[in-house]
Amino acid sequence: MNNFRLQSDALIIGSGIAGSMAALTLADQGGDVILITAGEDLKSGNTSLAQGGIVYRNENDDPKFLEKDILTAGWKHNFTRAVRYLARKGPEVLQETFLEKYKIPFNQRKPNDWYLTREGGHGLPRILYCDDHTGRNIMEVLSEAVEAHENIRVLTRRTAIDLLTTQHHAKHLDFKYNLSNQCIGAYVFNENLGKVETILSKFTLLATGGIGQVFLHTTNTTGSIGSGLAMAHRAGARLMNCEYVQFHPTALYGGNKRGERRFLVSEAVRGEGAVLVNAQGEQFMPRYDTRADLAPRDIVTRAIMDEMLHSDADCVYLDTSGIKSDVKKRFPTISDTCQKMGVDMGTDLVPVVPAAHYFCGGILVDNRGRSTLEKLYAAGECSCTGVHGANRLASTSLLEGMLWGYSVGHDMASRMTRSAALSRKLNDSIPDWVSIGHEHDEDPALIAQDWSNIRNTMWNYVGIARTSNRLNRAFSDMRKLTKNLQDFYRQTEISKNIIDLFHGSQTAYIVTLAALRNTETKGCHYRID
Repeated sequence: MNNFRLQSDALIIGSGIAGSMAALTLADQGGDVILITAGEDLKSGNTSLAQGGIVYRNENDDPKFLEKDILTAGWKHNFTRAVRYLARKGPEVLQETFLEKYKIPFNQRKPNDWYLTREGGHGLPRILYCDDHTGRNIMEVLSEAVEAHENIRVLTRRTAIDLLTTQHHAKHLDFKYNLSNQCIGAYVFNENLGKVETILSKFTLLATGGIGQVFLHTTNTTGSIGSGLAMAHRAGARLMNCEYVQFHPTALYGGNKRGERRFLVSEAVRGEGAVLVNAQGEQFMPRYDTRADLAPRDIVTRAIMDEMLHSDADCVYLDTSGIKSDVKKRFPTISDTCQKMGVDMGTDLVPVVPAAHYFCGGILVDNRGRSTLEKLYAAGECSCTGVHGANRLASTSLLEGMLWGYSVGHDMASRMTRSAALSRKLNDSIPDWVSIGHEHDEDPALIAQDWSNIRNTMWNYVGIARTSNRLNRAFSDMRKLTKNLQDFYRQTEISKNIIDLFHGSQTAYIVTLAALRNTETKGCHYRID
């Protein structure tokens, strides 16, 4: 038996809220699941960083009200059917899973009397939260459930290299002549052993998270390089809305090394009463939008950049004096981080700047999470359900990840018939990984320089404000870099650093090309020419 060849009903790539929910949902129905994560544990992704909360429902709420807020924030570039699915089904599934089954410890006055907060773009308070570390609490509960489940095999320090498809990888001509192309697993790098594993599966889910790390300033974890996007693109799955990258308006300014993840200052801080002021101490958001500090993120981000440009300032500030509750108790994580920088959140102005935060586009999927490539699913930030349109409404991402993960798990379970199994002929037709690169010339300095080129190019040319000249320059630079990396990739022995750089460069190229092709300003995609 080949120790580097594994099989399962489902291969789930990514361990955040979407991947964990899909794994648990399918495993509860008897599915054999392999879940892989590039990190040391299941909590190393972006979900754990989510501060603000997750959309639920207010007693005076109606799904139509939430639909309207999502469509308004998304500049009506959303897929209405997906928005309606989220607004109607999302709170129901949240109650069934997070409140009743997994009992996520959201803040409450008394049992089943939940505190609800409001964030930018929402017409009323409808967001459940766990102080300012909601994502962390969710992942603590879900990861414990995943690790305890007898039908889930968790493989850590695994990095997916490439999706396996019948037309591209199968050696038998029967599969090459077949009009239907199917995803049947992935080649996965085992960092512990320095070897590549072949994981075959009836169904594959990409839940790899965002792309923030291809930009110079981001709130995302180091693994957020768009690996799922790059792999799906190479396999032929359709992508959508890749130009729409949301920049969070309020990342903590100062104390960061170049390229290091910036600490997020949750939108809930403004939802509770904080206001943005410029270097002169003037509140400026009412000049830009009638919703002032609770306007959608794209509007607030551009307003901040405008203020910084006009005053030649390095940042703007959050004035928390308008928050009625005890700031340090309501936002303990943010307060502690500010304190380490010498900023007292209760009395001082908090310095903030925009940073790349959320990817509104991705792998196109339907309400079941199915992509255009047969038996390949996507969920969470790497997918494009159509919910977010041109700009994401605050706190809808956790709800989307939860709901689509749940939907994927149920859809896979409904398709697990005998006919879904991989045939002996197909199994034998898929070769193990053959490394064509044997040179041990992975140079850390070269890799660091390539990442610096990607991040600076994306920040300066494909950032918050875009022009044809900037985008054409970025397109030329990214095309050249991607070509050079493909040659380097073929010659050099496989490693996690090489895989990540290859995926990151492809992601940057995909986003740049989408931005170049779209000449219309809308939401996160802001053309100034």
